Amino acid sequence: MERFEYANPTSRKEAISLLAAEWGQTEVLAGGTDLVSCMKDFACTPKRVVSLKRISDLRGIRSSGKELRIGSMTTIRELLEDQHVKQGYPALIQSAEYIRSEQLRNMGTIGGELLQRPRCWYFRLGYGLLAQYNGKSLVPDGDNRYHAILGNSGPAYFVSPSMMAPILIAMGAQVRLEGPGGAREITVEKLYRTPAQPDEREHTLHPNEILTEIIVPRQEGARSAVYEVRQKEALDWPLTAAAVVLKMNGDTVSHARVVLGHVAPVPWPSPEAEQTLEGKTVSEDVAEAAGKAAVSKATPLSMNGYKVQLARVAVKRAIMQAAQGGA
Repeated sequence: MERFEYANPTSRKEAISLLAAEWGQTEVLAGGTDLVSCMKDFACTPKRVVSLKRISDLRGIRSSGKELRIGSMTTIRELLEDQHVKQGYPALIQSAEYIRSEQLRNMGTIGGELLQRPRCWYFRLGYGLLAQYNGKSLVPDGDNRYHAILGNSGPAYFVSPSMMAPILIAMGAQVRLEGPGGAREITVEKLYRTPAQPDEREHTLHPNEILTEIIVPRQEGARSAVYEVRQKEALDWPLTAAAVVLKMNGDTVSHARVVLGHVAPVPWPSPEAEQTLEGKTVSEDVAEAAGKAAVSKATPLSMNGYKVQLARVAVKRAIMQAAQGGA
């Protein structure tokens, strides 16, 4: 790990003032469960680390009749134990429960979970976000077992690592970002992008902004579920995942959101699956058709074709869970 300056501000304004206007100079420390390992791998080498731990108003969960507001420094454990979330947003609980490690639950934050960096081994070994050597990507002809099967026409092949982003996108959630120019709110979906240049990040957050809050609209009447496929039940990142939110008119799906995780450089909404569901009564055959539609445009690499089948099954099972009452 390279030497760095450690800043420990007590307010949002102070924290923002300590951040640089360009990526690479400073990094934000939330729970530290990702940043510290990234720095140990020399994948991130900031000159200054700005901790948010002493900014008390970034923590906590507030529920109203129309929305849920989650402070970005709220831990996974605090989310799991909150009664308002359990009662009104069970799919969020289901998603958080997939984070099996007790250490990550106790230390990891919701904001940090959304903004963690890719687990791509080329990135972690110092080849950059686009995994290039001498201007050429190492992924297509290398070990690409866990890389993208959608949105992978290049130059980015990593998969977005967030476990909670797919369900938040499906729920229509927003994030509040604060920087020198004030605050702005964007959808969780727009927090992510596929970088096209080596100096671009996979998040639309500016270098001198902090994520302060996640805002989830009320899900009254919606049926939702999350389904992940992974190699082991202990600490691990999914091979593929699916988040589903269904709005029903009796037994008929009036509106559907289907978002895949760990299959593309961004959480991947599937309008193909959504169109297959809308206007239908959910059955195993309909869910199967939606799963096939979700991967209809998949372009697997040389070693990750198995993920197409896993993604298809994840979508089908998430739909069936949601239709049967959800999480």
